[in-house]
Amino acid sequence: MARGYAVILMGSEADLERGRLIQRFLAEGFGVPARLRIASAHKTPGELLRLLADLEADPTPKVYITIAGRSNALSGLVDAQVTAPVIASPPYAEAFAGVDLFSSLRMPSGVAPLVVLEPEGAALAAAKVLALADDGVKERVRAYQAAAQERVRAADRALEEEAG
Repeated sequence: MARGYAVILMGSEADLERGRLIQRFLAEGFGVPARLRIASAHKTPGELLRLLADLEADPTPKVYITIAGRSNALSGLVDAQVTAPVIASPPYAEAFAGVDLFSSLRMPSGVAPLVVLEPEGAALAAAKVLALADDGVKERVRAYQAAAQERVRAADRALEEEAG
């Protein structure tokens, strides 16, 4: 088991499916545990700030993954309150044709969450951060990368065989 963990903060229950997907990628792919929490920067900011204070009091290495769409105040508020890395992984909303993602990309100065749109990519980014202090996670990241490289090589070999 990893020495650190990820905190997956979601702005609402609507983000739970995505949060559980990232949690599964972290656990199965990298052996990294993740805590799922729902807190809204807009609707429950006091509770969010208390939650972050409690999490920051825990000296265990951690990385935050935030999931919030539309106006992504969650990622900015979390990043402004914690010293650990924050990875924003906002869901894509067809209704907004991607315009809502701009709220994750443009943050005020002094606030710098990373933005990784794909859930598996967000899990990988979090694992890489935690791998800085955990050789076991580092080895799992290397294995993940080697498997991805092998899939590309296998696809190329199949294409070459098809061409004859």
